[in-house]
Amino acid sequence: MAKPVVGLQLYTLRDQTEKDFLGTIRKVAEMGYTAVEFAGYYNTPASELRALLDELKLEAPSAHVGLNFGEPEKIDQDLRKQIDYAKELGLKYIVTPWAPLPENPTIDDVNKLAGILEAAGKQVTEAGLKYGYHNHDFEFKLVEGKPIIDWLLEKVSPEYLVAEFDLGWVHMGGRKPTDYVNRYAGRVPLAHFKDFGQGRSDTEVGKGVVDLKGVLDIAEQAGIEYFIVEQEEFENSSLESAKLSLEFFRRHGFA
Repeated sequence: MAKPVVGLQLYTLRDQTEKDFLGTIRKVAEMGYTAVEFAGYYNTPASELRALLDELKLEAPSAHVGLNFGEPEKIDQDLRKQIDYAKELGLKYIVTPWAPLPENPTIDDVNKLAGILEAAGKQVTEAGLKYGYHNHDFEFKLVEGKPIIDWLLEKVSPEYLVAEFDLGWVHMGGRKPTDYVNRYAGRVPLAHFKDFGQGRSDTEVGKGVVDLKGVLDIAEQAGIEYFIVEQEEFENSSLESAKLSLEFFRRHGFA
């Protein structure tokens, strides 16, 4: 198996990208990251963004693309535009980063969400890309004795839905990241490396309490292709935190 590539979810640097999107991507490459995951494109033409990635020799496997859950009748046409852009950019995966569920979800809520994800997955797959879902902690609530995330991955075929496990949120959901990576080995091409310190405050990768090292040890055999750093809160600056997180992977021979 090929060693996973280390990338950065650009949402981490949202305070920078909103001021200088392309310049921030250059800084990511200068740090030593070899891939990026998008969370919006700031109206940049795909051809221009593709040219920059080629120049910097940066891989761009994926993008977070929200579905229009508030207007379900528009999901198909909105997603079509995202697919067209992603194909021109050369992405492999379109990932839904979040989905709405009630505070106390029922199996009907789960079935409804599974149906939406399956339809999106079919649309993305038929266009030649892969479709994934990125979890938080609420997908580990039990519905009829089983975590919601397991229901979703059971109800939607692997052909139409892969998992982008956010390892920090798996931990915050009361589960072991290694257990979920092993359970869905072969279906987890992308993994978000998020670490948590005190409470619900996240921190640089390797500085918190999440067993991320354990995932490094099993990643290749489980088929993970990309480790993607994501962080939302910072003691100093987002750029400094991104540099510190990359050091975790360097220490363990992955960057």
